[in-house]
Amino acid sequence: MSTSKDPAPSQPTPMMAQYLSLKGEAQDCLLFYRMGDFFELFFDDAKAAAATLDIALTSRGEHDGAPIPMCGVPVHSAENYLARLIKAGHRVAIAEQTETPAQAKARGSKALVGRAIVRYVTAGTLTEETLLDSRRDNMLVALCQTGGDGAGEYGLAAADISTGLFETLMLRTGDLPAELARLRPSEIVVPEGLVLDLPEAHPFDRAAFSSGRAEAALKRLFGVATLDGFGQFSRAELSAMGGLLSYLDHAGKGTLPFLAPPVRKASGAHVAIDAATRESLEITATMSGARAGSLLGAVDRTVTGAGARLLAQDLSAPLMDRAAIEARLGLVQLFHDDPLLRDQLRAALRALPDIGRALGRVAIGRGSPRDLGQLRDGLGEARLLRERLARLSGMPPLLAQLLPAMDGHGALVDGLSRALVPSPPTETASGGYIADGYDPALDELRRLAGDGRRAIAALEAKYREQTGIASLKIRHNGVLGYHVEVPARAADPLMQPDSGFTHRQTLAGVVRFNSVDLHEQAGRVAQAGAHALIAEASHLEELVASVLDRKADIALAAEALARLDVAAALAERAAEGGWARPHFLADDGEGPCLEIVGGRHPVVEDSLRRDGQPFIANDCRLGDADRLWLVTGPNMGGKSTFLRQNALIVLLAQAGAYVPAQSATLTLVDRLFSRVGASDNLARGRSTFMVEMVETAAILSQATARSFVILDEVGRGTSTYDGLALAWAVVEAVHEINRCRCLFATHYHELTRLAETLPSLSLHHVRAREWKGDLVLLHEVSEGPADRSYGLAVARLAGLPTAVLKRAKDVLARLEAGKAKTGGIAAGLDDLPLFAAAAAQAEEKADPLRAAIDAIDVDALSPRDALDQLYQLKQLAAASGED
Repeated sequence: MSTSKDPAPSQPTPMMAQYLSLKGEAQDCLLFYRMGDFFELFFDDAKAAAATLDIALTSRGEHDGAPIPMCGVPVHSAENYLARLIKAGHRVAIAEQTETPAQAKARGSKALVGRAIVRYVTAGTLTEETLLDSRRDNMLVALCQTGGDGAGEYGLAAADISTGLFETLMLRTGDLPAELARLRPSEIVVPEGLVLDLPEAHPFDRAAFSSGRAEAALKRLFGVATLDGFGQFSRAELSAMGGLLSYLDHAGKGTLPFLAPPVRKASGAHVAIDAATRESLEITATMSGARAGSLLGAVDRTVTGAGARLLAQDLSAPLMDRAAIEARLGLVQLFHDDPLLRDQLRAALRALPDIGRALGRVAIGRGSPRDLGQLRDGLGEARLLRERLARLSGMPPLLAQLLPAMDGHGALVDGLSRALVPSPPTETASGGYIADGYDPALDELRRLAGDGRRAIAALEAKYREQTGIASLKIRHNGVLGYHVEVPARAADPLMQPDSGFTHRQTLAGVVRFNSVDLHEQAGRVAQAGAHALIAEASHLEELVASVLDRKADIALAAEALARLDVAAALAERAAEGGWARPHFLADDGEGPCLEIVGGRHPVVEDSLRRDGQPFIANDCRLGDADRLWLVTGPNMGGKSTFLRQNALIVLLAQAGAYVPAQSATLTLVDRLFSRVGASDNLARGRSTFMVEMVETAAILSQATARSFVILDEVGRGTSTYDGLALAWAVVEAVHEINRCRCLFATHYHELTRLAETLPSLSLHHVRAREWKGDLVLLHEVSEGPADRSYGLAVARLAGLPTAVLKRAKDVLARLEAGKAKTGGIAAGLDDLPLFAAAAAQAEEKADPLRAAIDAIDVDALSPRDALDQLYQLKQLAAASGED
């Protein structure tokens, strides 16, 4: 009697065993497994990559009895595929070959080539030039919470490893969304177990978020005995920095990028702007995510990537320090008032490489000779700029602070200039990046290699004459090295034993051979070339070390150049648009002030200018006696634009920029809120009205007397009575409790009655007129309430059918009549005929005069007939008048 057993699972091949081991290390990352000239992906990784990259999914062998899904990408173009995978939300582990096939064979005839994961590529750890947006920061954020999950405060650490930017701050739980909206991180790391509703967040080893380990790691990184020189960090901030450093160490497999000493951001150092306000005001991107059409897109005239990134930071975090704002404005004014200096500076900056990101690549070990060349050129030009700017009289304080950072690199620039060729390559495999004359020994090796190549060329001529084969060539490839190649039809003489040639390879149409002379000469060339490559690599290491010795100073120079670019760009924008320098008043207890004369919306004005239309400028004066404006008027009349433009002017002013206005005088704003428009948030189960109420609640709970708030159409998402009641209560709360500067736009004309009881409420409206039945929108803001809403006129402009407009007019008349008699908003509608009946009546009462006019064939009328027709039309008109 026999028994059957389930077959044992098949053992994986050595290669697949190696892959599975590396995949276990990579965990949830896609594994790029190097096989020769390709990175291969297997199993679910292959399916995910093939779907994202739209490449062929094939199979290779079997595992556990099933085909193994597989796809691959060429190594030489891997960066393009990586960029698409990262953008799609994937993370990738790169497994490289750590030895050559020859080295593996030396360990045993069947030994597998060794492979190891050399780095992890994630959205927040990119440094490659081709994977980054040159005009945007690439922030990695680490968060650590105090007080247990769901409570307490957050320690936040943020870094852009492509430039070394490193900052930290403490946050209340409610402030976290606003700070993340400011930073716009590509990736967020949190301790395991901390659950946050953030798509960019993913868990990392909780032990890495140890404040004790972090403090020791930071001291080692910056070579200091104490962190006191950088600031007094809380335990939560240290924990967040520790998590960030550990994650970077993990991603780089033990190689940390360059990080500048951490800058502790004090709470209240910049204007608080929540995520809803940033989206509403479209500060750095439109609601669709585009840069064009945003405030940044309308303001940015920078000529360098570093300048563009810094401008985005400035607009995302307007300052609360009046002295710092004035320092920025002083530098902008220098370039604004001197167009020639501005043009010269911008021309010089435009030619500069991005030395901040070049330094980042060098520091993390991914730098190339080209990056060193960029540092040489950028630092050399920075020194020339410093010399030119230092000769200015009446130097602004901020410029005096920046200039020292742009000098002191002379020895490094000189060393790089002597060592490198004028245009170094990005690859090192072929050498050629160290300049002739820098190293005599290297020059001699190159001479020997060159002589050998000339000897090989002479040998080629000799072989042609000796064999009589005119088409004989000496070629080189990575497999055979140097070899003789002849057409197949001419190969027979060389195949003879006494020919002096040894057969190596036969291909379609050609045959390849070797010879003793060629082998010896090729050996001398290869030896000299290999020694030359080793010598160049040694010099490259020395040059990299000299750069890293000055990495902190180089980073300061990059920051100084970026600040100059921002100031010159803002001056260019101001001169281009006739913008003015804002004037800040001391907050001396006389109350908040915001006085804008001739204010304009920078984005809308740009759009109108492209269409050849003017922008109607408007004033806004908010003081202690009229700090709350109630703005009424028709849709499309410009209320929302007016509200937004004043918020953007405040933001630009406190960012240290000129503003689109004739003049602007203000006291500092501590918080900026915008509740303008809304949309459903179906992903979170929130309707338009719910979103509106959540945002309004945030304003009422956070706005202070120093804040600036714009509110548009509060209450419109619910019933008329509920909406009016809510809007009424919100106006009262803003006036009596928050006491902030506020622009409140509404269609509830009943709210104008609040001016009788709220002393700091001022009534204003956007002007409109009806002319011969058409609505004319003037886009001017005037004092007093609007006489009516012009809703039906706007509907006519929108193209509503005539029957619907007439019906609305009838309903409106009854509503107004009923409200006048009884006070009920829907009174008088009880006996209103249904829409279908009213439409039928309208058809029965067709206009005979219009029908007669439509029936006239003008081209067929004689003069006599035309006169008769006029008499008939007059009679019809008289009869219609009697009806």
